[in-house]
Amino acid sequence: MDCRPDCGACCTAPSISSPIPGMPHGKPANTPCIQLDERQRCKIFGSPLRPKVCAGLKPSAEMCGATSQQAMTFLIHLEALTAP
Repeated sequence: MDCRPDCGACCTAPSISSPIPGMPHGKPANTPCIQLDERQRCKIFGSPLRPKVCAGLKPSAEMCGATSQQAMTFLIHLEALTAP
């Protein structure tokens, strides 16, 4: 499955505890990553600077849903289930 254009849910909804270029302490949940461009695409996709957790997250029908809002809802719920 390919990413939905102009979505960015997987780069916004989850918290990331590892450093990201421009966000040395990671990012909190429901906060857009600084590496998202104007089309909600990752500017460091494929780069070794991209956190491993990001590289390991693959789009799927269950996660992405039919709309960007469905993806955000799913990922925010997953974030809540996995929060410490």
